Amino acid sequence: MHKIESTYRYLFDSEYGSPNHFIARWLFLRALGLIYFSAFFALLFQVRGLIGPQGVLPAANYLQEVRSLGALRFWYTPTLLWFSSGDHMLMSLCWIGLIASLILVANIWPRVMLLVCFACFLSFVSAAQDFSGYQSDGMLLEAGFLSLFLAPSGIFPGLGIKQRPVRAAMFLLLWEWFRIYFQSGVVKLESGDPTWRNLTAMYEYYQNGPLPTWIGWYLQHLPHWFHIATAAATLGMELGLVWLAFLPRPWKIVCFFIVTAWQVGVIATANYTFLNYLVLILAVFLLDDAFLQRFLPRRWRTGLERDESGPRPDAPIADVEEEKIQARSHFLAPARSAMFAVMLTWIFYATAVPLVQMFWHEARLPTKPLIALEPFRIANQYGLFAVMTPHRYEIEFQGSNDGEYWVAYPFRYKPQGLKDRPRIYAPYQPRFDWNLWFASLGSWQQYPLVPRTEELLLENDRAVLELFAGNPFPNAPPRLVRAVLWQYWFSTPQQKHAEGIWWRRQFLGAYGPTLTQLPNGRFGVVDEPTLNNPF
Repeated sequence: MHKIESTYRYLFDSEYGSPNHFIARWLFLRALGLIYFSAFFALLFQVRGLIGPQGVLPAANYLQEVRSLGALRFWYTPTLLWFSSGDHMLMSLCWIGLIASLILVANIWPRVMLLVCFACFLSFVSAAQDFSGYQSDGMLLEAGFLSLFLAPSGIFPGLGIKQRPVRAAMFLLLWEWFRIYFQSGVVKLESGDPTWRNLTAMYEYYQNGPLPTWIGWYLQHLPHWFHIATAAATLGMELGLVWLAFLPRPWKIVCFFIVTAWQVGVIATANYTFLNYLVLILAVFLLDDAFLQRFLPRRWRTGLERDESGPRPDAPIADVEEEKIQARSHFLAPARSAMFAVMLTWIFYATAVPLVQMFWHEARLPTKPLIALEPFRIANQYGLFAVMTPHRYEIEFQGSNDGEYWVAYPFRYKPQGLKDRPRIYAPYQPRFDWNLWFASLGSWQQYPLVPRTEELLLENDRAVLELFAGNPFPNAPPRLVRAVLWQYWFSTPQQKHAEGIWWRRQFLGAYGPTLTQLPNGRFGVVDEPTLNNPF
């Protein structure tokens, strides 16, 4: 019984937490605040066009459908937008989240700011439908929720020397990091994709991802041996190297430097929003204070050295008020650690079961704990690039007044103009452009955002036009709007040198129906696409 109690305190009681990860915790929480900032900053310019009342997929319409669940709707769709889903509420959530993330970066009241950021971002994700079906959103919500158990309490905690990092929370954050890598490696082999088995997956990876970069253009033209080597290294790192996280300290440090260099390379060659930044900062828990403190100011090092032997019983109390706070904290400590134990054990179970079932498909393990947490996206299963996309297709919206001369709506981030250099803008996430890449791999019937965008362009809808780089019909909306499909490739070095182009493309035909607005305000179909998506 004593051993069980000791283990319980070791894992869930901050008084018995890790004395060697104050700096890692401090760095992680500051970086997490910056990632939250990037997420809310991007939404400021997009949220009205995405899910506003006049947006592509209005949150109000979705929530109206969910109302049929009765009181359960609040659990299955946990969002503050139940109070209101208008533009003012959407913008308020973004601004509140943005301000809270900056306060978190400033290390002021971190636990409360984490809760505010989590609630605001979950509110968007729960109601954004197709615009929030990304693994990166789940990664951020999982890390943000676990951080609530890791962050020190108080308004100005500094390094939080008086509250050691809870070991279970720190482990689960590293466990998330491990699963992102390892599960991604497993699904690559389980998918049966021959390009991973014969190590040709990287041959056209840099040009076929959602939003390539100019550095990716140069890497694409390297010899095949380079792409074979990076495919093998990817599998080796995801399936093997990440296990170093569970080995003694020197191996963890080696692992940190390898995966960090790798993530920097991925960030430079592809715009995967804040995903790679989050994976990068999760790795900081591979390092301890003994390694990191050499980079700290001397006055902070003194505080860390003082904690090595734990709190001193003869340390003076600053004042009576602090004494009261400490007494209250000790009184609530058992309840707090019990709550930590329940939630963190629940999350570990909900994340471990899918990993077990990847190898033992017949395992009959209770799944209700997993299902209960699904709406909150805090216990996720990961698997990146299970199948590589062999081609690059791009949807383009065009308007016309006569049906003969068509003008394209310019995108902000998607490849379009042949001379437009692919940019690096991650962690900024252009969700509209990103979703059109997914839509190009299927049919317009599978992605209602495409015909809905056509309808809104026929009305010159201001919120949706803000998702584009410009409006070629500023005075009046066009009479006709259509969505067409192109196939894109990176240009060759010779073409780039001679013509200054980064891309080459081929017109494939209509992707979605050609629409017009009728005199009664409804929308009519002028022409249906005959193109069979070649993907």
